[in-house]
Amino acid sequence: MNVVIFGKGFGKPRQLNLSGLSASAVAVVCAGVVSAMGFAAGHWYSSVTGSGMSMDEIAQLSDELQLQRNSINTIRQGNEDTLDALAIRIAQMNARIIRLDALGRRLTDMADLDDGEFDFDTDPALGGPEEPVATGSNVAIPGVVESMQSLDEQLDNREAQLGVLESVLMGQNLKDRVYPQGRPVNSGWISSYFGKRTDPFTGKPANHTGIDFAGKMGDSVVAVADGVVTWSADRYGYGVMVEINHGNGYSTRYAHNAENLVDVGDEVKKGQAVAQMGRTGRATGPNLHFEVLKDGRRVNPVNFIRETSK
Repeated sequence: MNVVIFGKGFGKPRQLNLSGLSASAVAVVCAGVVSAMGFAAGHWYSSVTGSGMSMDEIAQLSDELQLQRNSINTIRQGNEDTLDALAIRIAQMNARIIRLDALGRRLTDMADLDDGEFDFDTDPALGGPEEPVATGSNVAIPGVVESMQSLDEQLDNREAQLGVLESVLMGQNLKDRVYPQGRPVNSGWISSYFGKRTDPFTGKPANHTGIDFAGKMGDSVVAVADGVVTWSADRYGYGVMVEINHGNGYSTRYAHNAENLVDVGDEVKKGQAVAQMGRTGRATGPNLHFEVLKDGRRVNPVNFIRETSK
Protein backbone atom coordinates (compact mmCIF):
# COMPACT_ATOMS: atom_id res chain seq x y z
CA MET A 1 0.00 0.00 0.00
CA ASN A 2 1.41 3.43 -1.02
CA VAL A 3 0.74 6.46 1.25
CA VAL A 4 1.42 9.96 -0.13
CA ILE A 5 2.07 12.69 2.49
CA PHE A 6 1.61 16.35 1.58
CA GLY A 7 2.84 19.25 3.72
CA LYS A 8 4.68 22.57 3.57
CA GLY A 9 7.49 21.30 5.71
CA PHE A 10 8.17 18.45 3.38
CA GLY A 11 8.79 20.60 0.28
CA LYS A 12 7.52 18.03 -2.10
CA PRO A 13 5.11 15.16 -1.60
CA ARG A 14 6.55 12.05 -0.07
CA GLN A 15 5.48 8.57 -0.75
CA LEU A 16 5.58 5.72 1.75
CA ASN A 17 5.26 2.21 0.66
CA LEU A 18 3.41 0.18 3.38
CA SER A 19 2.70 -3.40 2.99
CA GLY A 20 1.70 -6.35 5.14
CA LEU A 21 2.01 -5.93 8.91
CA SER A 22 2.98 -2.27 8.78
CA ALA A 23 -0.15 -1.34 6.87
CA SER A 24 -2.38 -3.16 9.40
CA ALA A 25 -0.73 -1.45 12.37
CA VAL A 26 -1.19 1.99 10.89
CA ALA A 27 -4.84 1.23 10.13
CA VAL A 28 -5.50 0.11 13.73
CA VAL A 29 -3.84 3.20 15.20
CA CYS A 30 -5.83 5.51 12.97
CA ALA A 31 -9.07 3.76 13.86
CA GLY A 32 -8.30 3.99 17.60
CA VAL A 33 -7.53 7.69 17.38
CA VAL A 34 -10.76 8.35 15.52
CA SER A 35 -12.81 6.29 18.03
CA ALA A 36 -11.28 8.04 21.06
CA MET A 37 -12.00 11.43 19.58
CA GLY A 38 -15.57 10.41 18.83
CA PHE A 39 -16.17 9.07 22.38
CA ALA A 40 -14.75 12.22 23.97
CA ALA A 41 -16.82 14.44 21.76
CA GLY A 42 -19.98 12.44 22.49
CA HIS A 43 -19.42 12.52 26.26
CA TRP A 44 -18.88 16.27 26.19
CA TYR A 45 -21.92 16.85 24.06
CA SER A 46 -24.11 14.61 26.28
CA SER A 47 -23.02 16.35 29.48
CA VAL A 48 -23.71 19.78 28.06
CA THR A 49 -26.73 19.31 25.85
CA GLY A 50 -27.80 15.63 25.91
CA SER A 51 -29.61 15.58 29.43
CA GLY A 52 -30.26 19.28 29.67
CA MET A 53 -28.56 19.45 33.12
CA SER A 54 -25.12 20.51 34.25
CA MET A 55 -23.02 18.83 36.91
CA ASP A 56 -23.84 21.63 39.38
CA GLU A 57 -27.53 21.05 38.95
CA ILE A 58 -27.07 17.33 39.53
CA ALA A 59 -25.13 18.07 42.74
CA GLN A 60 -27.90 20.40 43.90
CA LEU A 61 -30.54 17.71 43.29
CA SER A 62 -28.44 15.25 45.29
CA ASP A 63 -28.37 17.65 48.23
CA GLU A 64 -32.14 18.17 48.05
CA LEU A 65 -32.66 14.41 47.96
CA GLN A 66 -30.55 14.02 51.12
CA LEU A 67 -32.62 16.72 52.84
CA GLN A 68 -35.79 14.85 51.95
CA ARG A 69 -34.34 11.64 53.38
CA ASN A 70 -33.52 13.45 56.61
CA SER A 71 -37.05 14.88 56.77
CA ILE A 72 -38.56 11.43 56.27
CA ASN A 73 -36.38 10.02 59.07
CA THR A 74 -37.49 12.84 61.37
CA ILE A 75 -41.17 12.17 60.61
CA ARG A 76 -40.70 8.45 61.13
CA GLN A 77 -39.05 9.04 64.50
CA GLY A 78 -41.88 11.37 65.51
CA ASN A 79 -44.47 8.74 64.57
CA GLU A 80 -42.62 6.11 66.59
CA ASP A 81 -42.56 8.41 69.62
CA THR A 82 -46.29 9.08 69.22
CA LEU A 83 -47.04 5.37 68.99
CA ASP A 84 -44.98 4.77 72.14
CA ALA A 85 -47.02 7.46 73.91
CA LEU A 86 -50.24 5.83 72.72
CA ALA A 87 -49.10 2.43 73.98
CA ILE A 88 -48.30 3.87 77.41
CA ARG A 89 -51.67 5.66 77.57
CA ILE A 90 -53.54 2.51 76.58
CA ALA A 91 -51.71 0.53 79.26
CA GLN A 92 -52.66 3.13 81.88
CA MET A 93 -56.29 3.04 80.80
CA ASN A 94 -56.33 -0.75 80.89
CA ALA A 95 -54.99 -0.65 84.45
CA ARG A 96 -57.72 1.78 85.47
CA ILE A 97 -60.40 -0.37 83.85
CA ILE A 98 -59.12 -3.41 85.75
CA ARG A 99 -59.35 -1.46 89.01
CA LEU A 100 -62.86 -0.27 88.15
CA ASP A 101 -63.94 -3.83 87.35
CA ALA A 102 -62.57 -5.05 90.67
CA LEU A 103 -64.29 -2.20 92.53
CA GLY A 104 -67.52 -2.89 90.67
CA ARG A 105 -67.42 -6.54 91.68
CA ARG A 106 -66.88 -5.56 95.32
CA LEU A 107 -69.78 -3.13 95.20
CA THR A 108 -71.99 -5.76 93.58
CA ASP A 109 -71.19 -8.16 96.43
CA MET A 110 -71.70 -5.49 99.06
CA ALA A 111 -75.05 -4.44 97.57
CA ASP A 112 -76.11 -8.12 97.41
CA LEU A 113 -77.18 -7.79 93.77
CA ASP A 114 -78.29 -10.79 91.76
CA ASP A 115 -75.67 -12.52 89.61
CA GLY A 116 -75.69 -11.12 86.12
CA GLU A 117 -77.37 -7.82 87.00
CA PHE A 118 -73.99 -6.13 86.95
CA ASP A 119 -71.49 -8.51 85.39
CA PHE A 120 -67.98 -7.05 85.46
CA ASP A 121 -66.34 -10.21 84.09
CA THR A 122 -67.73 -9.95 80.54
CA ASP A 123 -67.87 -7.21 77.93
CA PRO A 124 -71.12 -5.21 77.85
CA ALA A 125 -73.57 -6.03 75.06
CA LEU A 126 -73.57 -3.57 72.16
CA GLY A 127 -75.85 -2.92 69.19
CA GLY A 128 -77.08 -0.42 66.63
CA PRO A 129 -76.95 -0.02 62.82
CA GLU A 130 -73.57 0.26 61.16
CA GLU A 131 -72.73 3.57 59.48
CA PRO A 132 -69.79 3.26 57.07
CA VAL A 133 -66.98 5.77 57.54
CA ALA A 134 -66.30 7.94 54.52
CA THR A 135 -63.10 7.16 52.65
CA GLY A 136 -60.20 9.33 53.67
CA SER A 137 -61.68 10.35 57.03
CA ASN A 138 -58.88 8.83 59.08
CA VAL A 139 -58.47 10.43 62.48
CA ALA A 140 -55.16 12.15 63.06
CA ILE A 141 -52.97 10.71 65.77
CA PRO A 142 -52.98 13.93 67.86
CA GLY A 143 -56.79 13.77 67.85
CA VAL A 144 -56.67 10.18 69.08
CA VAL A 145 -54.32 11.19 71.91
CA GLU A 146 -56.67 14.02 72.92
CA SER A 147 -59.68 11.67 72.89
CA MET A 148 -57.81 9.13 75.02
CA GLN A 149 -56.87 11.84 77.52
CA SER A 150 -60.53 12.84 77.76
CA LEU A 151 -61.53 9.21 78.30
CA ASP A 152 -58.82 8.87 80.96
CA GLU A 153 -60.32 11.84 82.81
CA GLN A 154 -63.76 10.25 82.62
CA LEU A 155 -62.36 7.02 84.06
CA ASP A 156 -60.81 9.01 86.92
CA ASN A 157 -64.19 10.61 87.59
CA ARG A 158 -66.03 7.28 87.53
CA GLU A 159 -63.40 5.72 89.79
CA ALA A 160 -63.86 8.53 92.31
CA GLN A 161 -67.65 8.16 92.21
CA LEU A 162 -67.42 4.39 92.71
CA GLY A 163 -65.02 5.00 95.60
CA VAL A 164 -67.54 7.28 97.28
CA LEU A 165 -70.29 4.72 96.66
CA GLU A 166 -68.10 2.02 98.19
CA SER A 167 -67.59 4.17 101.30
CA VAL A 168 -71.33 4.75 101.58
CA LEU A 169 -72.10 1.05 101.21
CA MET A 170 -69.39 0.14 103.71
CA GLY A 171 -70.85 2.69 106.12
CA GLN A 172 -74.31 1.26 105.66
CA ASN A 173 -73.00 -2.27 106.09
CA LEU A 174 -71.16 -1.26 109.26
CA LYS A 175 -74.28 0.48 110.54
CA ASP A 176 -76.29 -2.68 109.93
CA ARG A 177 -73.73 -4.80 111.76
CA VAL A 178 -73.58 -2.57 114.86
CA TYR A 179 -77.35 -2.09 115.03
CA PRO A 180 -78.90 -4.71 117.36
CA GLN A 181 -81.04 -7.08 115.29
CA GLY A 182 -82.30 -10.63 115.67
CA ARG A 183 -82.55 -13.18 118.45
CA PRO A 184 -79.78 -13.61 121.07
CA VAL A 185 -80.34 -17.39 121.17
CA ASN A 186 -80.31 -20.06 118.49
CA SER A 187 -83.04 -22.03 120.23
CA GLY A 188 -85.58 -21.36 122.95
CA TRP A 189 -88.71 -19.27 123.39
CA ILE A 190 -89.75 -16.00 125.00
CA SER A 191 -90.94 -16.72 128.54
CA SER A 192 -91.33 -13.12 129.77
CA TYR A 193 -91.73 -9.81 127.97
CA PHE A 194 -90.54 -6.26 128.64
CA GLY A 195 -92.56 -4.08 131.02
CA LYS A 196 -94.94 -4.70 133.90
CA ARG A 197 -95.22 -8.25 135.23
CA THR A 198 -95.57 -10.23 138.45
CA ASP A 199 -92.23 -10.84 140.09
CA PRO A 200 -91.60 -14.64 140.12
CA PHE A 201 -89.98 -14.50 143.57
CA THR A 202 -92.21 -12.05 145.48
CA GLY A 203 -95.50 -12.34 143.57
CA LYS A 204 -95.78 -8.57 143.54
CA PRO A 205 -96.06 -6.26 140.51
CA ALA A 206 -92.65 -5.32 139.17
CA ASN A 207 -91.05 -3.78 136.12
CA HIS A 208 -89.18 -6.21 133.86
CA THR A 209 -86.32 -4.41 132.09
CA GLY A 210 -85.69 -6.99 129.38
CA ILE A 211 -86.94 -10.16 127.72
CA ASP A 212 -86.41 -13.69 129.02
CA PHE A 213 -85.69 -16.61 126.68
CA ALA A 214 -86.22 -20.04 128.26
CA GLY A 215 -84.06 -22.88 127.03
CA LYS A 216 -81.67 -25.61 128.06
CA MET A 217 -78.54 -25.42 130.16
CA GLY A 218 -75.53 -24.76 127.98
CA ASP A 219 -77.47 -23.43 124.96
CA SER A 220 -75.49 -20.84 122.98
CA VAL A 221 -76.04 -17.15 123.67
CA VAL A 222 -75.03 -15.03 120.66
CA ALA A 223 -74.32 -11.36 120.09
CA VAL A 224 -76.99 -9.51 118.10
CA ALA A 225 -74.50 -6.99 116.66
CA ASP A 226 -70.79 -6.26 116.38
CA GLY A 227 -69.21 -4.56 119.36
CA VAL A 228 -66.74 -4.57 122.25
CA VAL A 229 -67.24 -6.40 125.53
CA THR A 230 -67.45 -3.93 128.45
CA TRP A 231 -68.54 -6.39 131.19
CA SER A 232 -67.94 -10.10 131.65
CA ALA A 233 -68.50 -11.16 135.26
CA ASP A 234 -71.09 -11.69 138.00
CA ARG A 235 -73.45 -8.78 138.70
CA TYR A 236 -76.05 -8.43 141.41
CA GLY A 237 -79.45 -9.68 140.27
CA TYR A 238 -78.13 -10.61 136.81
CA GLY A 239 -75.84 -13.46 137.80
CA VAL A 240 -73.05 -14.06 135.32
CA MET A 241 -73.51 -11.39 132.67
CA VAL A 242 -71.97 -10.12 129.44
CA GLU A 243 -72.43 -6.50 128.32
CA ILE A 244 -71.45 -5.36 124.81
CA ASN A 245 -71.11 -1.80 123.57
CA HIS A 246 -72.09 -1.48 119.88
CA GLY A 247 -71.50 2.23 119.37
CA ASN A 248 -74.03 4.89 118.35
CA GLY A 249 -75.37 4.75 121.93
CA TYR A 250 -76.43 1.06 121.78
CA SER A 251 -75.51 -1.63 124.33
CA THR A 252 -76.86 -5.11 125.00
CA ARG A 253 -76.82 -7.33 128.11
CA TYR A 254 -76.90 -11.14 128.33
CA ALA A 255 -77.56 -12.40 131.90
CA HIS A 256 -78.03 -15.56 134.01
CA ASN A 257 -75.26 -17.29 132.04
CA ALA A 258 -73.72 -20.53 133.17
CA GLU A 259 -70.39 -19.45 131.65
CA ASN A 260 -69.10 -16.46 129.69
CA LEU A 261 -67.03 -17.13 126.57
CA VAL A 262 -65.60 -13.62 126.15
CA ASP A 263 -63.59 -11.19 128.24
CA VAL A 264 -63.67 -7.44 128.72
CA GLY A 265 -62.08 -5.72 125.74
CA ASP A 266 -62.81 -8.53 123.26
CA GLU A 267 -64.21 -7.58 119.87
CA VAL A 268 -67.22 -9.68 118.96
CA LYS A 269 -69.07 -10.17 115.68
CA LYS A 270 -72.76 -10.47 115.08
CA GLY A 271 -73.87 -14.07 115.61
CA GLN A 272 -70.78 -14.97 117.69
CA ALA A 273 -71.38 -17.10 120.79
CA VAL A 274 -70.55 -15.01 123.86
CA ALA A 275 -71.92 -17.23 126.66
CA GLN A 276 -73.75 -20.44 127.60
CA MET A 277 -77.28 -20.31 128.97
CA GLY A 278 -77.62 -20.92 132.72
CA ARG A 279 -79.64 -19.97 135.82
CA THR A 280 -77.24 -17.78 137.82
CA GLY A 281 -78.62 -14.75 139.68
CA ARG A 282 -82.35 -14.28 140.19
CA ALA A 283 -83.55 -17.04 137.87
CA THR A 284 -86.07 -19.83 138.40
CA GLY A 285 -84.53 -22.01 135.67
CA PRO A 286 -82.24 -21.96 132.64
CA ASN A 287 -82.98 -18.80 130.71
CA LEU A 288 -81.38 -15.74 129.14
CA HIS A 289 -82.30 -12.28 130.35
CA PHE A 290 -81.69 -9.99 127.37
CA GLU A 291 -81.63 -6.19 127.55
CA VAL A 292 -81.12 -3.44 124.96
CA LEU A 293 -79.96 0.00 126.07
CA LYS A 294 -80.03 3.21 124.03
CA ASP A 295 -77.95 6.04 125.50
CA GLY A 296 -77.99 4.22 128.86
CA ARG A 297 -81.78 3.83 128.95
CA ARG A 298 -83.40 0.39 128.72
CA VAL A 299 -85.73 0.01 125.73
CA ASN A 300 -88.04 -2.77 124.63
CA PRO A 301 -85.90 -5.48 122.94
CA VAL A 302 -88.91 -6.80 120.99
CA ASN A 303 -88.53 -4.01 118.42
CA PHE A 304 -84.97 -5.17 117.68
CA ILE A 305 -85.70 -8.90 117.81
CA ARG A 306 -88.43 -8.61 115.20
CA GLU A 307 -86.17 -6.76 112.74
CA THR A 308 -84.43 -9.09 110.33
CA SER A 309 -80.82 -8.67 109.32
CA LYS A 310 -80.19 -7.60 105.72
